[in-house]
Amino acid sequence: MAALPAPSPAASPAPAVRRVLIDEGSAGQRLDNFLLRELKGVPKTHVYRVIRAGEVRVNKGRAQADTRLELGDEVRIPPVRLPERVAEEAKAFVPAREFPVLFEDEHLLAVNKPAGVAVHGGSGVSFGVIEQLRQARPQAKFLELVHRLDKETSGLLLIAKKRSALVDLQDQFRERETGKTYAALVLGDWPENKKVIDLPLLKFIGSDGERWVRAVENSHDPHAEQAKRSISLVKVAQRLQGHSLLDVTIKTGRTHQIRVHLAHAGHVILGDPKYGDFEHNRAMARGAHKFDRMFLHAKRLRFVHPASKQEIELTAPLPEECAQLLSELSLKK
Repeated sequence: MAALPAPSPAASPAPAVRRVLIDEGSAGQRLDNFLLRELKGVPKTHVYRVIRAGEVRVNKGRAQADTRLELGDEVRIPPVRLPERVAEEAKAFVPAREFPVLFEDEHLLAVNKPAGVAVHGGSGVSFGVIEQLRQARPQAKFLELVHRLDKETSGLLLIAKKRSALVDLQDQFRERETGKTYAALVLGDWPENKKVIDLPLLKFIGSDGERWVRAVENSHDPHAEQAKRSISLVKVAQRLQGHSLLDVTIKTGRTHQIRVHLAHAGHVILGDPKYGDFEHNRAMARGAHKFDRMFLHAKRLRFVHPASKQEIELTAPLPEECAQLLSELSLKK
C-alpha cells in the first residue's frame, strides 16, 4: 500500500493592518524607532521603504521617519510578513560587540563610539552600535538610542536601558536642555570674533540619491520656509599649523549641523568626505600623518539624570589618532 503524502503544514495567517494608539511609553519617540521596535526582525531597509512609500500613516496622514509621535496618535502599521529563516539569518549576521563604557547604571548607558561605525542599521548599513550591543547583551530587556551620531563622527553616545529613561532624555534633547560639545579640527585660522552661527539648514536629496544639507542664507530662498533654525556656538581651543581646533556646542541638533555650519563659514572639517576639501583629505591620508577619518568628536554631554534628577556631565577622551595628529601639528606650528 502506497504511503500517503505527508500533510502540508498549515499556512500561517496573512498579516493584517495594525492600528496602534501611542501611549505614554512611546510618546516622544521617532516613528522609525517605534516601527523598528514594533516590527522586530523586519530588515530596517524594509521598514524605511514602507515609510517612504506612505504605507505607514500617523493620524491617517503620511509621515516621515523622523516624525515625533505624540500621546494619542494613531499609527497605521501595514501588513508585513517575515519568514522565520530570514529573521534567524539576520540575527546571526549581527556580531556581538561591546564599546568603551563611559557611564552605566540601571537606567542608561554611555559609550565612546569609534569613527566609521553607524549607530544603527539602515540605508545600506546592515547593523550598527545598537544592534551589536543587543547581541552582546542578550539579557538586556531594553536598549534604545537616545540620540544619533553620524557614522564618521566618534564620541559620546547615550543609550537608554528603560523606556522611562528614553522618554525623559529625548524630551531633554528636544527642549535643548542638554549641553552637547564637539571637538572639530578645521582647515585655516578660525576668526576669534566668530562665536555664534545662527543659520537655517535645509535637508534635501541630491542627484546622486544621497542625503545632503545646505545653509539657507536669506528669506528670498525658494525653500526658506522648509529650512530649520540651527544654532552652533564656536570657541577656539587651539591654533595649529594650517588648522584650528574648535569646541562647538550645538543648541539645536540638525542633521550634519556642525559640518555644514563650519563649511559655510569657510573652514571645512578635516577629513569630511561630504562637505570637506577632498584634495587636502587625500594628502593627509596618504602623507606623513596617515590621518584618514573625519576629525569630529562628541567630547562632552550634559543632562539631568532621568531618575535621580542630578546633573550629569560626561566626557569622552579624544581617540588616539586624533590626539596624535594634534601633537604632530603643534610641533610644526
